[in-house]
Amino acid sequence: MAKTTETLRQAQGKKPAGKGVYDASSITVLEGLEPVRKRPGMYIGTTGPDGLHHLITEIFDNARDEAMAGRCTHIEVALLPGNYVRVADNGNGIPVGIHPKTKVSALETIMTTLHAGGKFDHEAYKVSGGLHGVGASVVNALSEYTKVVVHQDGGMHLQEYKIGKPLAKVKKIGTTKEHGTIVFFKPDATIFKEGIEWNWEKIVTHLRQQAYLVKGVRIAAVDARNAEGADIMDKIFLRDEGAMIEAPSMSFYFEGGLKSLVAFHNKHQTPVHKNIFYVDREQDNVAVEVAFQYVDDVTARVTAFANNTYNSEGGTHITGFKTALTRSLNSYGRKENILKERDENFTGDDVLEGITAVISVKLPEIQFEGQTKAKLGSVEAQSAVSTVFGEALAAFLEENPEDARGIINKVLLALKARKAAKAAKDSVLRKGALEGMTLPGKLADCQTKSAEESELFIVEGDSAGGTAKTGRDRRTQAILPLRGKILNVERARLDKMLASEQVKNLVVALGTAIGDVFDLSKLRYHKIIIATDADVDGAHIRTLILTLFYRHFRPVIDGGFIYIAQPPLYKITKGKALAYAYTEQEKEQVLKEFGVNPAEVSVISEGEEQAEDVEQDAVTSKKNPKVNVQRYKGLGEMNASELWETTMDPARRVLKRVSVDDAEAADRIFDILMGTDVPARKSFIQSNAKLATLDI
Repeated sequence: MAKTTETLRQAQGKKPAGKGVYDASSITVLEGLEPVRKRPGMYIGTTGPDGLHHLITEIFDNARDEAMAGRCTHIEVALLPGNYVRVADNGNGIPVGIHPKTKVSALETIMTTLHAGGKFDHEAYKVSGGLHGVGASVVNALSEYTKVVVHQDGGMHLQEYKIGKPLAKVKKIGTTKEHGTIVFFKPDATIFKEGIEWNWEKIVTHLRQQAYLVKGVRIAAVDARNAEGADIMDKIFLRDEGAMIEAPSMSFYFEGGLKSLVAFHNKHQTPVHKNIFYVDREQDNVAVEVAFQYVDDVTARVTAFANNTYNSEGGTHITGFKTALTRSLNSYGRKENILKERDENFTGDDVLEGITAVISVKLPEIQFEGQTKAKLGSVEAQSAVSTVFGEALAAFLEENPEDARGIINKVLLALKARKAAKAAKDSVLRKGALEGMTLPGKLADCQTKSAEESELFIVEGDSAGGTAKTGRDRRTQAILPLRGKILNVERARLDKMLASEQVKNLVVALGTAIGDVFDLSKLRYHKIIIATDADVDGAHIRTLILTLFYRHFRPVIDGGFIYIAQPPLYKITKGKALAYAYTEQEKEQVLKEFGVNPAEVSVISEGEEQAEDVEQDAVTSKKNPKVNVQRYKGLGEMNASELWETTMDPARRVLKRVSVDDAEAADRIFDILMGTDVPARKSFIQSNAKLATLDI
């Protein structure tokens, strides 16, 4: 057992350390898996929902790496009762023999030792995407209970762990004809203090994505959280031999690889060329797989993976892709005389407009920038992608002239739009605050010049704007009223957007500029609060504003600067007593506290009528004054003091911060709801109608 720092000092005959003393004995050495529990964020990024789901990803990645090595054809992830998770595969199984160095089972070594695993041995795994021997042990360390069952060489072997420590040695518990590994774990609630809530859609989305990336492997997800009495412990797959009762499940299997993934992404889009480009080839020991297709849209959707791990921040493979794409299309445009001598070359922004692309590289010695693998740093990936993709694209354009024509025409349109947008953007900037000129006339700016304490309320209409201007804290709160519904920018280019007075006013007010000169550091307000009415029109306006921010000011969302105001739904008075309710549940609770049965009170939209004449004596007697429940439909119905104390006062208001947890899913939802695919939107509304909160 490791000695504490104070015990070490006493053993060495030293005086106890006082304040400010720092010597060799002050250094704390954490042993085994202690570092993981001490600093879990270093290994899984966060102890919030993302870190929680990262545990599943790490165990799944080990099974997927078996599939990438050609030793596994089936993987299953199951959510079980009591927050347990079970991941099973039919790979070779984790070795259970004695490890020559640790003198204990290789299984125990892998599950209890950092940086121990088969991922360092390129004979066992040519490529891998896990935490290089860290993944399984990290999950074990952060779980209150873990169980591993290995089916291998005719024997079934078991080891159990509590908070990362073995409860007993690895033991053989039976014979088997199967082969593979089952990992069964329950995250430690003392680590994940925000709660252990599994997001089924998030898990399914990740597994579907991985099925596209590993061709020919069947990946299943089972939601058995409500299952009872099922034998779930030691089976290779839950549904084998009747092991599982009825439970929601999904299974994925794709032969087309990234080509199928691009088709999935473009399901609600209009392609501008028929054939999806696809190449899968190796260059200098780097496997490169690329697929893309242009669609009639202005947004670029480029997704990157390295060893099947999603790289949200891109990396060297993205750089190689963009370089080759720009070079190849310029070369083809010049050769075919589509780009004349007087014409300027396509830029990187031109060739990316409207593209849906997926880039995947697999390499043995992989380097990520950061433990969570958000960005690939391996230099060799850039040259490999550039060479393989560049050569294949040149051949594709020559062999598919109709597709080539559609692509080049799309990029030419982007080039012309860029020039028009630049003129419009320059005009806005020349007239805007960035050139020292006046801010929009509708904007009631705040007095402070500190962006950190400045707030911008975007409100609906002049009526709410007037009330907000009167009730605000003029020092820190600015008000920008929008007249009616702003332009739907989902498919609008920059020049059309900036022709809209409402959009232009918002762009100038923000101060960041827009497009290629966007600069987040110049954001004038660090709280941008969307405050629209609590009705259908208000929800629509809020969606239009969020579409604008998502498509053209994404870093503002990612930076955590966008909020949605939560004005109260009800004002409840009883005599001199006053309370506000933000939800139906709060309204009922307030009425009960006022001594009134909620079922006996009707809601009014004006402050003139009183409660229903049900139990009239109880509601209106002198001992029990009348109760007035007013339903707010819009901010304009409040007076300035009401708006301040319910919606604008930092000490009492309720704000919801806008974030994008899954950019790809959000992108698809914006496409469906705000795009031109009417059948897809109708289908979405019909499928999700029961989830809607109706305001009738």
